[in-house]
Amino acid sequence: MSETRIAMWSGPRNISTAMMYSFDNRQDSFCSDEPLYAHYLAKTGVTHPGAQAVIDDGETDWQKVVDSLCGNIPNGAGVWYQKHMTHHLLPNIDLKWISELTNCLLIRDPREVLLSLAKKTDQIDVMATGIPQQSRILDYLIETTGEIPPIIDSRDILQNPKGMLSKLCDVLDIPFDPAMLSWQSGPRECDGIWAEHWYDAVWESTGFAPYKPRIGELPPDYQEFCDECQTFYERLHSLRLK
Repeated sequence: MSETRIAMWSGPRNISTAMMYSFDNRQDSFCSDEPLYAHYLAKTGVTHPGAQAVIDDGETDWQKVVDSLCGNIPNGAGVWYQKHMTHHLLPNIDLKWISELTNCLLIRDPREVLLSLAKKTDQIDVMATGIPQQSRILDYLIETTGEIPPIIDSRDILQNPKGMLSKLCDVLDIPFDPAMLSWQSGPRECDGIWAEHWYDAVWESTGFAPYKPRIGELPPDYQEFCDECQTFYERLHSLRLK
């Protein structure tokens, strides 16, 4: 059986968990939920909901985490879908290991990210959006491989789930599975222990919801963050799969 290790690099408040559920619904896949989260929390001291429980339950040594992620795929699966948050990829983490994986970038308009993130936490800055880190990953992969990794925009997926997931699978050289389009509501085995604090909406879902633009005004300081992220986002968006 051929093996594919997919590292899906997303910012927060994207459709990252829905994407993980989509791949988790495949018969050939094993999914990992934010494997660098414990390291991120232990290193930064950010007080996310349930932070200490995540640290206690997870692995805080990033090198041990990445050694595992590049190792044998659990449960004999052919596809290992690794859901990563780009803000967990702290500057102290060497990027060399990601070259052993099939990397993808899941992007979202920074204004919508910030409007959603503001409802969950007040610890927000430019780096909390994960968008500058996505640009860092893109630059590294272009420099080391000469190729642009698959970049997908959440809006495109929500507007055409079957078409965009089929395109993504084609680029990843794995068969598209119609089971990726829907799933049972409620928690899943692949969820991290933090799911109760963050996954309420996706637990109510049974598939990708139709796209709806975020309505609201950003506070002045958040607007500055948005403006700074916009240049990164526009470049990523211009290179996305269509």
